[in-house]
Amino acid sequence: MEHQHPEKYTCTMHPQVVQDKPGICPICGMILVLQSKNQNPPDSGHQHSSNPTMGHSGHNHHAMMIADFKKRFYVVLVLTIPIMLLSPMIQQFMGVDWEFPGAAYILFALSSIVFIYGGWPFLKGLVDEVKAKNPGMMFLIGFAITVAYIYSVAIVFGLQGMDFFWELTTLILIMLLGHWIEMRSVAGASKELELLVQLMPSDAHMVMPGMIHDVKTDTLKENDIILVKPGEKVAADGIILEGESYLNESMLTGESKPVKKGKGEKVIAGAINGNGSIKVTVTHSAKDSYLSQVIKLVDEAQKSKSNTQLLADTAAKWLTIIALVSGIATFLYWYLSGQPLAFAMERMVTVIVICCPHALGLAVPLVVAKSTALSAKNGLLIKNRTAFENARKITTVVFDKTGTLTVGKFQVSKIVSLQKEVTENELIRILSALEQKSEHPIATGILQKAKDLSITIPEITNFNAITGKGVEATFDSKKVLVVSPGYLKESGIAIPDGFTPNDTETVVFVVINNLLAGYISLSDEIRPESADAIKTLKENNIKSILLTGDNNKVAKSVSEALGMESFIAEVLPHQKLEKIKELQSQGEFVAMTGDGVNDAPALAIANVGIAVGSGSDIAAETAGIVLVNSNPKDIVSLILFGKATYRKMIQNLIWATGYNVIALPLAAGVLYKQGILLSPAAGAVLMTVSTIVVAINASMLSVKK
Repeated sequence: MEHQHPEKYTCTMHPQVVQDKPGICPICGMILVLQSKNQNPPDSGHQHSSNPTMGHSGHNHHAMMIADFKKRFYVVLVLTIPIMLLSPMIQQFMGVDWEFPGAAYILFALSSIVFIYGGWPFLKGLVDEVKAKNPGMMFLIGFAITVAYIYSVAIVFGLQGMDFFWELTTLILIMLLGHWIEMRSVAGASKELELLVQLMPSDAHMVMPGMIHDVKTDTLKENDIILVKPGEKVAADGIILEGESYLNESMLTGESKPVKKGKGEKVIAGAINGNGSIKVTVTHSAKDSYLSQVIKLVDEAQKSKSNTQLLADTAAKWLTIIALVSGIATFLYWYLSGQPLAFAMERMVTVIVICCPHALGLAVPLVVAKSTALSAKNGLLIKNRTAFENARKITTVVFDKTGTLTVGKFQVSKIVSLQKEVTENELIRILSALEQKSEHPIATGILQKAKDLSITIPEITNFNAITGKGVEATFDSKKVLVVSPGYLKESGIAIPDGFTPNDTETVVFVVINNLLAGYISLSDEIRPESADAIKTLKENNIKSILLTGDNNKVAKSVSEALGMESFIAEVLPHQKLEKIKELQSQGEFVAMTGDGVNDAPALAIANVGIAVGSGSDIAAETAGIVLVNSNPKDIVSLILFGKATYRKMIQNLIWATGYNVIALPLAAGVLYKQGILLSPAAGAVLMTVSTIVVAINASMLSVKK
């Protein structure tokens, strides 16, 4: 028998809200939607499929919700006018008397329509929150309007006092307006994720024998060939088979300049093609594309709760309890001190409305939605929210050298043969044979030199990597080693006379049958952006330390050229972990930057692990944050953006709770004798304004490059 999964309902704007039954989102008041059968639950991180239409359906649903609140607002607005004119208190205020037989019943009928139609989202929310045993904003608003309505109905049918209908109507009117405006603000805060979803084109031009056929993007699979015309978006990740063009990848990597790409180079789905026409061999299907992975990562990060979010959730729960207790206490105080029942009820309703934790519920999620999507657009991919928010605590950044602070493209600067029978070209031939399967920057430099010299790379056997020291293999029946100077010292092989490497060079020795055959020097250029990045860190009182497997001289040279605090050289991958622990034991809050492969243990143990230069391989499992580009300035941008994001969260939390400190006593009637009293409608206006301020503040967040 097939296992039946229970139905789950979730909010399209706040996927962390999941219920077993239909209901309303306690954060934004939207109706929860049923997850489709093939859709993973929100906590699995597969909310968005590779098909962009799924993103559009969520967007359309949200637009329908905004339209629904707008319609309810206008209907209630029209009904508010006759209700106000028929209310004895308003007539008294205007100095008129329009009393006529049956006026109270017409007022009751119109107010009942407002209560049921206008108040429906709040009443439905009240029921859902009671069922979920999680009273929140909807419970408070629903409770306030129900109390006001029942009391007013009792007045119409014989209870002595003055009805509450006009206050009830204006309260519902303002709450509907507030929800409508705020939902539009929420839609704006999550627009960046929607833009990412829209980046993926829905169609692709598939190249078939003798023809080009238009197909849906999500039907593409590995090894398909597609044509990308000038100005179009690339439909899938792949490798250029034919043609060259400038590609704009700014929305994907944050790299503002279009990048020139030709045959054999990688392209990313969603990038905008420039003036050339290119044919691309698809490397994987749409659901595995870089863009789909980014969308998934953003979605997961938006749903994950950091400590700040948990703090806000706790505060919102307490505010709900305070609202109910304060409301009931206010009612009892005024009623027992001899005030009319209507006055005591009005004070209670106002206190409860003022205390709604709506702004508090939105304070952090809005900043999360905005910051995560903005980060992705700038090539900063947040996998762990807590790691990102902890960026503000960083006191030390540990940099891997190659490819982060330096360009990472090693070029052969010197070739020295130490045996007559081994020519310089033969040295390169041996080196390229052993390094042909390696992706290390040194290997890339050697292979590039072999290509420049048109050297054919032969096959080798018995290949073996010597961790952190080099490689060995059998070549032409000889045992050949390509090793670092450290290996020579350990093995007792004498370093040749006259060997004086330049401080910025990396040297690789070739040993054939235990005899030193020669060596080559390679140099790597420091990135022009590195000095600025280190300088900005210093200005923010953050230390920078170089951690590299390279020799002391190279490390010292790079460290001094960039003005770094210190360096740690000749460190093997497994030793990097110990160095990070050492720094942490000295009280440092450490961010480690590395390529995510051999630096994995160090990235995992660091307080904040930042994988850099991972390109389309964004699944650097151990890092909390992945930087698409290797630019060290992005590390600084990330830290400063983390600080800015945290500031926005705290500002929102202060605003969302702070206004209650002033408004609650006024609502309760503390200054009643001084003639200052808030009406329920004024309370609703204050609550709405606080929510909108929180939404606007979140939307002002930006990444400073």
